[in-house]
Amino acid sequence: MLMPKKTKFRRPHRLSYEGKSKGKNKIFNGNYGLIAKKGAWISNKQIEAARIAMTRHMKREGKVWINIFPHLSLTRKPLEVRMGSGKGSPELWVAVVKKGKVLFEVSDSNNSDKLEVEALRLASHKLPIKTKIVKKGQEK
Repeated sequence: MLMPKKTKFRRPHRLSYEGKSKGKNKIFNGNYGLIAKKGAWISNKQIEAARIAMTRHMKREGKVWINIFPHLSLTRKPLEVRMGSGKGSPELWVAVVKKGKVLFEVSDSNNSDKLEVEALRLASHKLPIKTKIVKKGQEK
């Protein structure tokens, strides 16, 4: 699972995913990319599930780039615990994704557009947000 090796604080403030993405909104590495249509928190398990779906479909014929990383920890208190007595312990790690951010990029060694688009389509089913598959240079 993806998670930071070391953080300055164990329990940070929650970050907002409202608004448009300021960076990583263009495709740099691959031929096709998966762009977020809405903002959300995407957990490390969801990122890993999307990565596995893409790499299994591509079967070592292409390359996958992941442009998001789960830096934010979310805390939860145990069940049936009274209110107060501090914040809960970190339970999962999420990536803050804003609208228009490129989540994944894919390129194929054979330049097969069908293989790249199908891999991104399979990955989009593993994510909790609506996404769009875009070719390089046609991001807007």
